[in-house]
Amino acid sequence: MAHFTVIGLGRFGLTASIELIHMGHTVTGIDKDEKLAEQYAGQLTQTLICDVTDERALKELNLCQSEAVLVAIGEDMQASLLCTLHIKNLGVKDIWVKANTAAHHTILSKLGVTRIVHPEEEMGARVAQALNYPMVSDYLSVGHGNYIVDIHLPLTFQPTSIKQLIKGFENSIHCLLLKREQEVTQSPSASHIVRERDTLIMYGPKEALVRIAPRLK
Repeated sequence: MAHFTVIGLGRFGLTASIELIHMGHTVTGIDKDEKLAEQYAGQLTQTLICDVTDERALKELNLCQSEAVLVAIGEDMQASLLCTLHIKNLGVKDIWVKANTAAHHTILSKLGVTRIVHPEEEMGARVAQALNYPMVSDYLSVGHGNYIVDIHLPLTFQPTSIKQLIKGFENSIHCLLLKREQEVTQSPSASHIVRERDTLIMYGPKEALVRIAPRLK
């Protein structure tokens, strides 16, 4: 269990906070709006009211004790940037920041934060992927154009070997795990037959995974 701090309790910040709590972590939620802080006090580990553009006020919060700090301030770019700069000055190592515009992103990149988050764009990309490849229930980017994808084979899928499934991409796509009902097989062999309702965890470059997607229907 880790402790996180989320600054900004709008829809994005609150959702991230509650999800972290569901994962077993503790979360301090911070907002300048007293009503918001009071409204969500019962859902988060604790809520604090603070003007996060004031470095002295932030210093009193001991943010360095958090595993990471998420700056989820909404439309006020100036407040977001000032808050981020102050947190950097306080020595916080792991800082994630929500960016609302390209300009916001550019400035944040100069500050050297851990990750810049674009919630609307990232969710839009996930929705597009789900619409295009409904058998892919989730995916994770691991950098350099490579992804890990969670694939649920539909009822219409015709049994075939993993070798046939990834034919032409044997050197780039790897099946990490096969789940069939309660049975889990790690790194199944190329000759292993997969069938409808199986779940596959596969790894490879995006281009190759897209090319084999029609075979998964």
